[in-house]
Formats: sequence, structure tokens, C-alpha cells
Amino acid sequence: MAEEGPVKVLVGLGNPGDEYSATRHNVGFMVVDELLRRHRGGGGRTEQGSPGSTIRLAGQDFYVAKPQGFMNRSGRGVLRAMERAGAVAGDLLVICDDLYLDLGTVRLRRHGSHGGHNGLRSILETLGTELFARLRVGIGPVDPGVDHAEFVLSPFLRGERAALETGIVLAADCIEMVVDEGIDRAMARFNRRGTGGPPDEPGEL
Repeated sequence: MAEEGPVKVLVGLGNPGDEYSATRHNVGFMVVDELLRRHRGGGGRTEQGSPGSTIRLAGQDFYVAKPQGFMNRSGRGVLRAMERAGAVAGDLLVICDDLYLDLGTVRLRRHGSHGGHNGLRSILETLGTELFARLRVGIGPVDPGVDHAEFVLSPFLRGERAALETGIVLAADCIEMVVDEGIDRAMARFNRRGTGGPPDEPGEL
């Protein structure tokens, strides 16, 4: 198994367009926006359909991107971001939603399967490897009987805003710790167990 290198590329997953901007599936975009707010004051330039920006963390430059293909085509945008940064899969950290994790919690892993998440599935298929880190941000729990595709494309409720903000801040803090102290320390500090799904696999969709 190849050993992961230092993170060089941070990619948040989501769907483009105003109609999806506040939906659960776009929490990866929200985390990237928080990183940009902290380290660039927001914004970022658009390059070939994938808004990207360089931020500086712990004295190092990182390419941060929000691919503008839809979720199930995330692999193309991730590959473009890696090419711009001169990075390989082991340099990548992907931020995505997980409906099996409670809102306000996060879980970091060095690598793993897509677990039914269409964005991760697309990345695995495009890169041909699962050896990249991923930070899953909880958007659940989802009530039994609720269609998962409908759930991830629904907006957060007013009463969920505080927990959502907690999750976004935790995710950004976790990424900063990965960069500053390494992935093992970040996993030990930030990983939480959600409810309703396998404890060591991503949620669906």
C-alpha cells in the first residue's frame, strides 16, 4: 500500500448553482468557504470551471477548490485541481457530507471505499485509487423511511443552524490540525462516532 504524503490539495464537494448552495450535500463547499474566510478573506479565482484559490496554512501553500461539475462528476474537477497543484492522490484531502454522521460531528480517514457516496465514487473511478484522505462532515441523522437522495438535496432547517456551524468550524479546525500536526493527531482529536450507519464507512450518496 502506498504511503500518503503531506496534504497539498483541499477539495470540498458539492453541487454548483444557487438552488443547491444551502443544501446538505453542499457542506463540503461550506467548509472550503470557512477556510477561505479564515485565510484569504473569502473568494478565490475561477479556473476552467473549478473555482480555486491558494491559501497559506502553517507556512505552506495549499490549493483549495470547489469543483463545479455536479456531485456525481466530482472526479474531473478533483483531477484538474491536482494537476494545477502538481499533486498525486496521496497529497489530496477531500471534504464531503455524510448522512450517517450526526450534524455537528466530523470523521477523518486516511483512505477508504466510497461507501455509496457519489462524489467519492466519481473520484475513485477517475483517480483509480482510494488512497487519498477524506474528511466526512455529518449532515444526519436521517429519519427511517426518508429517501436519501431527497434528504441530501434538502436545505438545513432553522433549528439545525447552530449544529451546522459547529460542524463547519470543527471541519476547518481539523484541516488546520492535519496541516500543522499531521493526520494521526487530527484523527485522534476530531473523530466522532455518528448514529444510524456503519462506524467506519461513509454514508450513502
